[in-house]
Amino acid sequence: MDKILIMNLQPLVSVIISTCNRANLIRKAVDSVLKQNYKNIELIIINDGSTDKTSEIISEAAEKDKRVIILTNKVNLGFVKSLNKGVTMARGKYIARIDDDDFWSDFGKLENQVGFLESNPDYVLTGGGAICLDENGKEITRYLLLEKDEDIRRSILFDNCFVHSSVVFRKQAWEKAGGYNENFGEMEDWDLWLRMGQIGKFYNFPKYLAHYLQWSRNSLSNFNIRNNLRNQIEMRKKYRKHYPGYWRAFLLGWAYYFSSFFPCRQKARLILIKIRTLIFGRPSYKYFK
Repeated sequence: MDKILIMNLQPLVSVIISTCNRANLIRKAVDSVLKQNYKNIELIIINDGSTDKTSEIISEAAEKDKRVIILTNKVNLGFVKSLNKGVTMARGKYIARIDDDDFWSDFGKLENQVGFLESNPDYVLTGGGAICLDENGKEITRYLLLEKDEDIRRSILFDNCFVHSSVVFRKQAWEKAGGYNENFGEMEDWDLWLRMGQIGKFYNFPKYLAHYLQWSRNSLSNFNIRNNLRNQIEMRKKYRKHYPGYWRAFLLGWAYYFSSFFPCRQKARLILIKIRTLIFGRPSYKYFK
């Protein structure tokens, strides 16, 4: 069948990347999108005030492939505002996300996720597992997440049950949910999933869909870590009436928060994970070495 005819039969998917000063990484993210088996895409790259060679690299990609669209912020708006700008401009029925320091692992990723959503109109969000890399590109670990909607709902107040760089969701559901919350710090994706879950169902593919770059926690200040943990507590409180397990998730959140004050924070975290498994149940992430 003719490639153009196949594209016309496929729903348009808008892939959103927000980037700032990632000249050493952005090309790999872009290539992993454009090499997908699923061809009817637009790749919207929001250049959020880059001062390195990021602009040159993405401009080169746009010249080679007309599916690449560049939006340029004259001043740095920040990650979440840039995402909202990109999704608002998107023309696709479906939205796919990838961070500028990650790349997709599976050439059939979009094809499988769009096929699932087309066949299951009561589902609004799909994701999958991830392979975590350190800053040198070496694999640290890999993990899969809870697959079924009912299992995800039981755990989503405890954990963010979706890898942001793996997701595909309905733009209509994003609009109905109100988009990304620009006031929730680094919890913007988790907060969005909790709102989307009030509109439709969840699903995670039992496959590794993305390579995820995990930056060293040493690069985060104690203030940022504790601020994120406090935001998680507030977010659980916000959605306590919509998902089960609130009080246990609330107590677990405070346990993580207080452990952040311990001098040997990493050891305290490992102990807390063991306690969590005994008292609160296993995390939604299943790790593999």
